[in-house]
Amino acid sequence: MLDKFGRNIEYLRISVTDRCNLRCRYCMPRDVVSVPMKDILSIEEIVYISGIMTELGVKKIKITGGEPLVRRGCCELVRMLKETAGVEQVTLTTNGVLLKAYLKELKDAGLDAVNISIDTLDEKLYEMITGADKLKEVLASFEEALSYNIPVKINVVSVDWEGLKNGKSGEEKNALSELMRLVEFARDKEICVRFIEMMPLGYGRDFPAIPHNLLIPCIKEKYKGMVIDEGEYGNGPASYYSIPGFKGKIGFISAINGKFCENCNRVRLTTRGYLKSCLCYDNGVELMEVLRSQMEEDEKHDKIKNMIEEVIFKKPEKHSFEEPESISETNIMSRIGG
Repeated sequence: MLDKFGRNIEYLRISVTDRCNLRCRYCMPRDVVSVPMKDILSIEEIVYISGIMTELGVKKIKITGGEPLVRRGCCELVRMLKETAGVEQVTLTTNGVLLKAYLKELKDAGLDAVNISIDTLDEKLYEMITGADKLKEVLASFEEALSYNIPVKINVVSVDWEGLKNGKSGEEKNALSELMRLVEFARDKEICVRFIEMMPLGYGRDFPAIPHNLLIPCIKEKYKGMVIDEGEYGNGPASYYSIPGFKGKIGFISAINGKFCENCNRVRLTTRGYLKSCLCYDNGVELMEVLRSQMEEDEKHDKIKNMIEEVIFKKPEKHSFEEPESISETNIMSRIGG
């Protein structure tokens, strides 16, 4: 389906839980209160809404959280979505802690690709960021995913963690050194390492972001011959680069310093059934009340479909993350979905 600006909305990101087994400082610290299970969409309700979305042209679905693998039935959801008419691709974003244990089941269910969040390769720094000593488990999951021939992307939030750790935030050398280590992941493996600019949402407002108009030139300086790669390696909005001698690609999702709204193709469904058209704004519609109403089935289907159509058509033209005073979204990311 096209929005009023002519963009084809074919990609749905579904948050299946606001719970997580880590406590990343920029996402959901320890004081976060989870939504009661009775107030979140069931697996069957997620599939029902997804089926209506495919009638409107959605072809690709990303399962997110919180951490999706702490949600009971996540693997079965992958299977059910893959069996839904019109769905061409189902992928998963995870912190990787539980991924190794579920990879075979996910592969058998038809999972098409996985994104793993790894912000550092330093074990102590990882524990400082996430609140858990789990880097070894995450790296083991990464290697296991490669052995299953599942396409893998590494997601890295561009934050000056070294500066925070040493109390010297803003020192360029310290800020970039850890990110450069992660670039090397793509040297010998056919993966994508993607750097994500911190967006000023929730707890993210309080962390020293490394802007990509600084990061990209620094990586180019170290890796001579790095050039834009026009290949398709995902569903947007990352821009990708090739480095001579590297098997993998380096990607950048630059929400602040590389606005990509003109090509945005997505909407988001939260755990509580709120269909959200843009991360930046509190624009969307509550679907759960209608979904759980006593309407006749045909009436319910048509009502939800009309509500979705209106949200998609009215999707904002662009975000305003570079102007924090214009942001109307007040929820933390774990409530919105990754």
